[in-house]
Amino acid sequence: MVMANSLIRTVKSRVRFFGNSIPSSYSGAGTRFFSNGSSPQLERVGFIGLGNMGSHMANNLLKAGYNLIVHDRNPVALEKFVKKGISTANSPLDVAEASDAVITMLPSSPEVMDVYMGSEGLLSKGNTVKPWLLVDTSTVDPQTSRKIAERVSDCILAAKTCTWRCPVMLDAPVSGGVLGAEAGTLTFMVGGPEHGFLAAQPLLHAMGKQTIYCGLSGNGTAAKICNNLAMAISMAGISEALALGQHLGISALTLSKIFNSSSARCWSRYCIL
Repeated sequence: MVMANSLIRTVKSRVRFFGNSIPSSYSGAGTRFFSNGSSPQLERVGFIGLGNMGSHMANNLLKAGYNLIVHDRNPVALEKFVKKGISTANSPLDVAEASDAVITMLPSSPEVMDVYMGSEGLLSKGNTVKPWLLVDTSTVDPQTSRKIAERVSDCILAAKTCTWRCPVMLDAPVSGGVLGAEAGTLTFMVGGPEHGFLAAQPLLHAMGKQTIYCGLSGNGTAAKICNNLAMAISMAGISEALALGQHLGISALTLSKIFNSSSARCWSRYCIL
């Protein structure tokens, strides 16, 4: 019950952060992103954030045949990829300068802001960038996603032969947990320009089984928060039912068997016993 209430408080704090609607100054981040034409080439993919989720996601990209360059501030996490012969970078900026697309999987909004807009961030060299596709799969607040998308929309691509004039930023948080990341069965909730969503399909499907387009920039992260809120409520309900059942003399083990094989069956069953 304590864990469920903690999750609900976290979700509510994020909801309060971005308010009840899209800011009036927000226009969707970048309707001028591209000229007509096919997606640019994808010779190397950068991946930043090699934690419990990101390490598995990066491994699945390797299995799919992508050429990776990776970065993490934790040298132990990097060393695992060095042993596989994978190129590493000293900073997000170094990743950007060596990649056609960059994927990030980070713990929270401050880390995301630093990786994208910090002094050695992906966007720290002014308005010209090399990657034509930037995908943040972190679970953050929509305001963070929209702020970065607005910044990306002011950039142009360094490649002169590219059929796209400007880079694309997608917010694409995931559902499925560490097991889903390892198995490559994640669900991606994606916000941003639709042509970017379509161009990112091969990358996303190398790491997951389903991609759902949610609309404007920030809508992917908004959808993830809604999903987490629904999950938190179900966890609270399961916790209350377990407490009530035990108060009435039914063991937690018996109740969990019932919940896992009846109409109470839900994702929260993984959190009990």
